[in-house]
Amino acid sequence: MNTVVMILSLLCGVALFMYGMSLMGEGLKRVAGDKLESFLYRVTNTPLKGLLLGAGVTSVIQSSSATTVMVVGFVNSGMITLFQAIGIIIGANIGTSITGWILCLSYIEGAGGITRLLSSATIAAVAAIAGTLLRMLSKRSAQKHLGDILLGFAILMTGMQMMSAAVSPLRESKGFIGALTMFSNPFLGILLGIVMTAILQSASAAIGILQALSVTGVMAFSTAFPVILGIGIGASCPVLLSAIGANKNGQRSAIVYLLINVFGMIVWSIGFYSINAFVHFSFLEMTVGPVIIAMWNSVIRIIPGFILLPFIKAIERFTCRIIRDSEEDLEDIRDSADFDLLDERLLSSPTIALEQCRRVIDGMSRKVRKNVGRSLNLIHEFSDRRFEKVQRKEDLIDKYESKLGAYLVVLTKSEMNSRQTRELTSDLRVIGDLERIGDYASRIAHVTKELFDQNIRFSDAAMHDLNVLIEAERDIVNRTVLSYQESNPEAALAIKPFRAAIASLCEILRARHIGRLRRGECTMEQGTAYNDLLASIDRIASHCVAITGQVRRAHQSDPDYHVHSLKARELTEEEYQSLYTGFLDQYDVIRNVERPVSLEDEAVQ
Repeated sequence: MNTVVMILSLLCGVALFMYGMSLMGEGLKRVAGDKLESFLYRVTNTPLKGLLLGAGVTSVIQSSSATTVMVVGFVNSGMITLFQAIGIIIGANIGTSITGWILCLSYIEGAGGITRLLSSATIAAVAAIAGTLLRMLSKRSAQKHLGDILLGFAILMTGMQMMSAAVSPLRESKGFIGALTMFSNPFLGILLGIVMTAILQSASAAIGILQALSVTGVMAFSTAFPVILGIGIGASCPVLLSAIGANKNGQRSAIVYLLINVFGMIVWSIGFYSINAFVHFSFLEMTVGPVIIAMWNSVIRIIPGFILLPFIKAIERFTCRIIRDSEEDLEDIRDSADFDLLDERLLSSPTIALEQCRRVIDGMSRKVRKNVGRSLNLIHEFSDRRFEKVQRKEDLIDKYESKLGAYLVVLTKSEMNSRQTRELTSDLRVIGDLERIGDYASRIAHVTKELFDQNIRFSDAAMHDLNVLIEAERDIVNRTVLSYQESNPEAALAIKPFRAAIASLCEILRARHIGRLRRGECTMEQGTAYNDLLASIDRIASHCVAITGQVRRAHQSDPDYHVHSLKARELTEEEYQSLYTGFLDQYDVIRNVERPVSLEDEAVQ
């Protein structure tokens, strides 16, 4: 019975410890707001800065796993490179050793005076009272979060006290002493550290338990040392789990965390035990306490970290060999090559910088055209792999907009003439329209995924009509991209009546589908999805008109074109109607149109 009570008390202490650590870390992150994350991916231009930042952030949030998981997310989203991430991860591994020193406060005891005031019970009590008052009386969220930090610290300290009290009777147990002797075997000790930390999902919690066990006064250095080595490897488990579903660089970041700890374990094991074979360290059988464990935990993390710091490039190459790029990954790398054209050194020469931007926008337009085609293909043949590719390319398109937008905004600070200013403004508008087309392509993909997941199929009549619209959509997007890339204002003129034809076609398809709904040939779920697809297709065509409008404006010889817009070459009413009806004829829907759409009608739309 006593054993059961002791185990329950120990587990209760572990639970309080982990909850307190979580509460304290979350409070710290909320007080800092987004500053921790912004620092994490901005202040990492050198390996040493990355190491210091990783160590600092981890010492704040009390979890190297949480820091590394955050880094995996940043690498996965492209905010930082794998090279930058490695320095932060090395620092995070060092920063996690700070927790052991904080936990040493829970073992400060004394009979009276200042020592008594610094006891763990007093510190926990003061923190709990202050935290509770802040939570109850404060109106500002920052002060409430500060209360969470203090309460978390108090709960953490209470958990440590419970763990220590629970294991205290073990100092008289011959069985426990014998078990500890067994784990003085380096292999078994490392294995215990790995398993214990993998179960707890926290290196800090594992170190806390080890420190609690050390207060029994029977734990030798020969037992504690290999367990500490294993704890680092076990802490990799939550990081590796976080990389499931991440891209290749995200997965490599998680592997780096494991490799750093494996390297530390190998170096210390080989070095320490090899020297011991000749020297026979006399302190191996000496008992250790919480302070000694905290000290060695820091030493074991710090020394390998600084050894690895000069070799970050080699680590990057090694992880790239472990996790190789697939053909799709290589395609993504090639797709991102356009960004190299946005060289900051060219910002002093607006003419060259704008030309570079134009080349990057051409690349963006090609990616958008391909992704529209991929999303439309999903309507006919859906697969999760193809859907994920559409979303991955949409992320790339968003990155184009972000990088181009930031580059052009910086360029506005340069001295430019009126023509360059108009060109820059036009580029910003085209970028925005291309990004919106990408968003609607992604929306089409999501609608098709919902149809696939719910096993909803359109009727043959609905699909026949939709196929006509899909072909028209491919055509207008292709014509738009070509007119932009070739700077062809005559080709751009045809897009406006083409969009009007697509808008009319969408209205016809909606009317037909409503008829099928009324006759019971289609369900309401089909109708909602069908309407979503038509709306997205129509909006893509609308943004095509906006892009080609910029093409036409770029070719006006009048420098004050924005004032004298009537001087622009525009279609006559006859030309407009001819093109409009021609597109309807091409896609075999002319017989369904009651009257042609005029220029005035199109302007209203």
